[in-house]
Amino acid sequence: MRRYSLLLIPDPEEGGFTVRVPALPGLTTEGDTIEEAIANARDAIDLWIRSAEKHGEPIPEEGLPPQIITIDVAA
Repeated sequence: MRRYSLLLIPDPEEGGFTVRVPALPGLTTEGDTIEEAIANARDAIDLWIRSAEKHGEPIPEEGLPPQIITIDVAA
């Protein structure tokens, strides 16, 4: 079993969540609730890995978890 970090981004205008998986390039999905977003992410990760295996591409490991920080900008 593999473990990946998910980045859940709430959509304040339309509701729901966008999900990104930083370790897997291009993998983005969404869901109306956190639970749905996580379930969709599991499905998307499974498909991503199956596709990589089918095409003989390496499957990235998680590595260090991403860090989220807040910065101030003068704009």
